[in-house]
Amino acid sequence: MADTSERISIIVGDSDVVLFMKGTPLFPQCGFSSKAVAILDHCQVAFESVDVLQDMDVRQGIKTFSDWPTIPQLYVKGEFVGGSDIMMEMYEAGELQQLMTEKQVAKAE
Repeated sequence: MADTSERISIIVGDSDVVLFMKGTPLFPQCGFSSKAVAILDHCQVAFESVDVLQDMDVRQGIKTFSDWPTIPQLYVKGEFVGGSDIMMEMYEAGELQQLMTEKQVAKAE
């Protein structure tokens, strides 16, 4: 588990915005992951994604890493933000866009 936690830590630290999700941004494999991708697309930010369905260690390890039981999970500048419901609440309140601006996250190309 230490190796998995270390791998996750590196992934989270290497990109400004990381979404751990089921599937890929082009082919999300659950509604919650699809909603999370749509929210990030609306924010027009560049983000990396990790398909937890491709790696069972990461799929379980990310839940321990964040102490959050569900996927998708969003990280911005190394900090855990939340899942798709929290992302939607923050987006609707303008807080997610504000967070991206404050953290100087790169815009999507």
